[in-house]
Amino acid sequence: MQTKLNALSLTRKLLSFNTINPPGQELDCAHYLGNLLKDGGFDVSYHEFEKGRTSLVARLDGKPDRAPICFSGHMDTVPLGTTSWSRDPFSGEVEGDKVFGRGSSDMKAGVAAMVVAALRLRNIAKDTAGVTLVITAGEEIGSVGAAHLAGLNDVLGKCGALVVGEPTSNYPLIGHKGSLWLEIQTSGITAHGSMPQEGVNAIYKVVDVVDKLRKFDFAVAPHAILGTPTLNVGTIAGGLNVNSVPDRARIGVDIRTTPGLNNEDTYKKMESLLDKEVKIRRLIDVGSVTTDPDNKWIQAVFDTMETFLGERPVPRGVAYFTDASILTPAFGHPPTVILGPGEPEMAHKTDEFCLISKIEQAAEAYFELAKIWGTSLG
Repeated sequence: MQTKLNALSLTRKLLSFNTINPPGQELDCAHYLGNLLKDGGFDVSYHEFEKGRTSLVARLDGKPDRAPICFSGHMDTVPLGTTSWSRDPFSGEVEGDKVFGRGSSDMKAGVAAMVVAALRLRNIAKDTAGVTLVITAGEEIGSVGAAHLAGLNDVLGKCGALVVGEPTSNYPLIGHKGSLWLEIQTSGITAHGSMPQEGVNAIYKVVDVVDKLRKFDFAVAPHAILGTPTLNVGTIAGGLNVNSVPDRARIGVDIRTTPGLNNEDTYKKMESLLDKEVKIRRLIDVGSVTTDPDNKWIQAVFDTMETFLGERPVPRGVAYFTDASILTPAFGHPPTVILGPGEPEMAHKTDEFCLISKIEQAAEAYFELAKIWGTSLG
């Protein structure tokens, strides 16, 4: 089977696994990948944080005096959405230079490319620093699988450099913002809708909260790569029926943080801004990630990717978060790059696709990066 394995065929196979999160159910996909890697000489371990929610860690040893390069990706995908697809989202249909399917860009093509590259390394592993693959479940709902792995003893091992295969159209990014999602709830006193003076309206209270959030100033200078923090009120709910004064209302708030203002400081600012009777609950809390653009490894990545992209990359970051929020600190803050074949604008969209040429390019780029890390920079 491996003699016929290539990045496109593996992408199509991974798309056939329905790993929509919720519920995820990455178990079968994890074992399929694990069996491929075992056959290729990797030491593979599986780690389940809930029934059917399985991540895997695969290692191929190299020189013992060097920390290996680590490639990471996730198997779960977002739901299909309410708009009908024009193609089967689980068949990996190919048309021209495109392969279609839920998760093609975000990010099963990236996983396929890193697995294919890693299997090529087995022939030269003894001359490199080795390679570790961390392929997670549960990324789309706050990097739950990565956090589970980070909390286990002696599972992740060492990592000298980290590559996360999220969709970047193969452009190397050196950081991303953190994410702090909050649920903010207000309470009131219910009463008949014809006598509102007898109650306390929780919706009016939550409107006051929204007004404060709209005017909120993070009061931090823009980060050189990641810019300024942002805040968005994404959901609002309250009341049970029209003719009652509502006694509960809540909003969902999405805050994207930068190194100049970490998540804990941001949370404390929210507590200070809002009335003490307002309840605040953290839904997702993952930090930002950045690497110095002058880092020797980052410059080597830029050198390598210049040959693929036809232009010299410049330091850039993104607003979305990745498993690097968990893995980079868990590994002791190795230099981290986000680089994958998916098209960023196709992530989470109906009729999602990835360019086949980008998948093949990513597999070759990952292989070259692993060689460079292991032979000259490890």
